Amino acid sequence: MLSGKVVGIIGAGNMGEVLIRGLIQSGKVKKTDIIASDISKDRLEHMSKTYGVRTTSSNVELVENASIVIIAVKPQNIDVLLDELSNSSHEGHLFISIAAGITTEKLASKMHHQSGIIRVMPNAPASVLAGIAAVCPGRNISSSDLQRALSIFECVGRAVVIKNEALMDVVTGLSGSGPAFVFLVIESLSDAGVQLGISRKESSLLAAQTVYGAAKMLLETGKHPSELKDIVATPGGTTFAGLKMLEKGNFRSTIMDAVEAATARSRELGSPLNSRKKE
Repeated sequence: MLSGKVVGIIGAGNMGEVLIRGLIQSGKVKKTDIIASDISKDRLEHMSKTYGVRTTSSNVELVENASIVIIAVKPQNIDVLLDELSNSSHEGHLFISIAAGITTEKLASKMHHQSGIIRVMPNAPASVLAGIAAVCPGRNISSSDLQRALSIFECVGRAVVIKNEALMDVVTGLSGSGPAFVFLVIESLSDAGVQLGISRKESSLLAAQTVYGAAKMLLETGKHPSELKDIVATPGGTTFAGLKMLEKGNFRSTIMDAVEAATARSRELGSPLNSRKKE
């Protein structure tokens, strides 16, 4: 699917580096078929020395030499970049953007009218090859193009197709912001263990592995969360006592409200009036 394709990554920051590492480790793309560009000479030197990929300070040069271009710049830099690339894109290009909040329509407005556009929302656990990416096809996307995009992000975790672009803000609130919510849950579990006498090191390990194991159990069994919850919570047992307190504290509603608030903020940042205020 990716064999023989030259993949260019504009923006050699954290996520750009994660994708480079994932592509090379997966064996799907040879390091000599990867080009990275960045404004920082130090980052380019790091990429060259660490991964053996080609580097350039010219985004135009990258686009002219790559057939798949991943745009991994901050949203506030997207306008300048699109203006820079507008005359370099052509019908054979597949552009994949992970710039948060930037719509496929905005990307398409500056690119060649026959180039392919895909928008992706990855998340932080991609850094440990356990991410989840929502892939939203834009214009001129064939089934092969979509499979190539999925293949790239499956190198750093899993990927799911979201065809309705309006739902990408929900993805941001759920899987984009979600890791922070889970970290708070882990921290709270650990704090409870410390409060009740377990050392911080042991309590943190117990809490983190519990969350990891529960997620792995859900993914591998394919069972509904409520079904797995009932497996753990025997009638009249300790888990039921704890679940009762969570329900009393509106835990479920609070988590849902958190996702809704993050989604609303994503929509706000994606609006034209806030295009210069994105972080």
